[in-house]
Amino acid sequence: MVRELFRRGLDDHRRALASWCAGIGAYALMLAAIFPSVEGSADFSKLVQSYPEALKSLFGLTGSVNIGTGRGFVDTELFSFMLPLFAIVLAIGSGARTLAGEEDAGRLELVLAYPVRRGAAVLGKGAAVAVEVAVFCAASYAALALSSVAFGLDLPPGRLAGGLLGVGLLALFHGWLALAVGAAWPSRALAIGVPAAVAAGTYLVGGLHDLASWLDPLRFVSGFWWVGQAPLSNDPRWSGLPVVALAAVAALGAAAYLIERRDLETP
Repeated sequence: MVRELFRRGLDDHRRALASWCAGIGAYALMLAAIFPSVEGSADFSKLVQSYPEALKSLFGLTGSVNIGTGRGFVDTELFSFMLPLFAIVLAIGSGARTLAGEEDAGRLELVLAYPVRRGAAVLGKGAAVAVEVAVFCAASYAALALSSVAFGLDLPPGRLAGGLLGVGLLALFHGWLALAVGAAWPSRALAIGVPAAVAAGTYLVGGLHDLASWLDPLRFVSGFWWVGQAPLSNDPRWSGLPVVALAAVAALGAAAYLIERRDLETP
């Protein structure tokens, strides 16, 4: 029965997932097509380095990132903000629809009428969210690998895979956090708003802690800090990935625990 709930979770979101994958593929190819016009441009690099320090820190535009190279260009245009944003929005939306959304629509009691423990059902649905994130990251890898060959980006396959692994773990944490919020409160708005607020706050902490001393002690609660910035220029922060993975597992465990102890609202 858990397998059936897992399959149903994937089936319910397959069209949206296909759209997300097509969208990130088109976006990556469009950006890559721009790269030959800025490759090696000293003026463009000077313009970027003239940005305020806060902006450069937030987007990972450190001295090791040369936006005139394929690695630096993709780090700046994708990995610094847009790619994590897309993945996190996908995961939060999927996680919020899975429990809070079904409860808002009056379908959750029917879903949990299967002869299976509530916690196990949530784990099955959480696995479906994980597969969606994995498929999105695989599509991103394929699009960027193709772009690297087509437009001479010279993206190292290992670093690209590591960077996307970090993005996937960040998305998974926020998606499973949406599940946990939905398990605790019957509100899709909260299931979206709470993890979105966490993502925004921790992104700012991860990007600005070097410039604001009072933020520095908070960097350890930021998944973005643990994953690191500019994975193609600096190597992924491999030691931080297990921390984000453990936080994601804790969020999923909390979802399974909370759903067992709450009375479900009837439509």
